Amino acid sequence: MKHAAAICLTLSALWASACTQAPLVSEPPAPESATEEQAKQADSALIPDAPEIVVPAIPEPESTAPPPPPITIAAVGDIMLGTDYPRNRLPDNDASILASVAPLLASAELTFGNLEGTLMDGGEPAKQCQNPSLCYLFRTPSRYAKHLSDAGFDMLSLANNHARDFGEEGRSASMLALDNAGIAHSGREGDVAVVNVNGREVAMLAFAPNIGAHSINDVARAAELVGTLAARHALVIVSFHGGAEGPDALHVKPGVETYYGENRGDIMAFSRAVIDAGADLVIGHGPHVPRGIEIYKGRLIAYSLGNFATHFGISVTGIKGLAPILFVTLTGDGRFRKGQVVSTRQRRPDGPVPDPSQEAFKLIRQLSLEDFGPNAPVFGPGGEIFPPEASSTELP
Repeated sequence: MKHAAAICLTLSALWASACTQAPLVSEPPAPESATEEQAKQADSALIPDAPEIVVPAIPEPESTAPPPPPITIAAVGDIMLGTDYPRNRLPDNDASILASVAPLLASAELTFGNLEGTLMDGGEPAKQCQNPSLCYLFRTPSRYAKHLSDAGFDMLSLANNHARDFGEEGRSASMLALDNAGIAHSGREGDVAVVNVNGREVAMLAFAPNIGAHSINDVARAAELVGTLAARHALVIVSFHGGAEGPDALHVKPGVETYYGENRGDIMAFSRAVIDAGADLVIGHGPHVPRGIEIYKGRLIAYSLGNFATHFGISVTGIKGLAPILFVTLTGDGRFRKGQVVSTRQRRPDGPVPDPSQEAFKLIRQLSLEDFGPNAPVFGPGGEIFPPEASSTELP
């Protein structure tokens, strides 16, 4: 800094001197001689013009991040592992009725099911059954949550007509039992299940036509909720408990479905609306029988996976005993890539067991083709399912 000050001072002194010595009116320069002018022109002719400098555009670096990996999800329908109300209808020795299928369920990266009834120790029912032969109240001891976690379940729906058999207190007890077992849940309004899979958050929102649940009958609100989740999470799964019930309710049709006078939702309009809003997979249950599968805008809708593991009270005769396990592989951005319907059948008191005859798959294939035509998936001989546009090289 000292050298810089000295330079500044020297320049100031010189400038001041120059100002005092400079004439007030400058004299015009003396004309150059012809000989000097010719010499300058000759010299300039020897110096080539400077080339125009062109700076090449620097391309934007290409993204080297790989696309998100696919994810495989297993989904099943209704689960009720046993009840101790109004009397003991639990499996002998508290055995798990999921034991035969647990390795299958645990093989997926994410496993989903619909929990009917409550996980609760004691308590009185909020509903009254006038005819116990037609009305059931399910209270499963909270310790049975371990059977669910041991079988590989990661998230469960608590939005159905039995979630409040013991009031909101019962649903709160179920939520606590699942929390303690490390299983995410959705059902009560505001309750969203979120599971981290390979570093990516997958959200699940459950709907039903029942009190206190996210309503399947308010489609605009459902779309709004799903859109909010889609903006914040890598993938969004929507679960619904809806549609009519029983063997007469196998087919999916446009319009509202009812059962004993209750509005059970326009499940086709609902499912398509939530996909339009950002859902990547829609899983239905409630009719107690399997229904068809539709591929809508590259996303899969399973309209009903029927009963899966219901130890007591829910009929498992005939097709009501079919217990499909749906495996779905989604691309990183949520599009349906491939899947498989693994057929099992309920066999009391053991629970679901593998079914070599593939009855569940055959029924789902038939219903899908009849109800959805070109929007049905392509089916392979062993239960495989593919997008409608799948090429021949992708098929088995």
